[in-house]
Amino acid sequence: MISLAGNFKFYVATKPVDFRKGMDGLAAIVLNEFELDPFSGAIFIFRSKQADRLKLIVWDGTGLVMTYKWIEGKGFEWPRIQDGMITLNKSQFQALFEGLDWKRVTARGTTDKIRYERWNGDRPADLMMRSLLARELLDE
Repeated sequence: MISLAGNFKFYVATKPVDFRKGMDGLAAIVLNEFELDPFSGAIFIFRSKQADRLKLIVWDGTGLVMTYKWIEGKGFEWPRIQDGMITLNKSQFQALFEGLDWKRVTARGTTDKIRYERWNGDRPADLMMRSLLARELLDE
């Protein structure tokens, strides 16, 4: 796991890039295509055509650092391919880097009613009633 002690911004390029590119080539993409500063201290994440590899670059104050990760199994959970970059928060980045579904990362102790309705087509109250009924049936 990468240590993330600072307050980083995380940008993900959703389109696959040529993985023969090194840190200079990736920094050029950040600067020319996305019009962002590769030396800002933000973390820029790139995906390969195969969903199982990522490269990231970050300026650490003394030099440009590139990390390459090749994950075993089905690969990383990537955002939908589109033009541009998307931003992630720290928890979402950590989930992405570990190969987890970063889209399901939410703060502890919060309820996302929209998420429940979108996934299940039900109101949260209906879900709670179903859960209570299921518990009662299990207790019988």
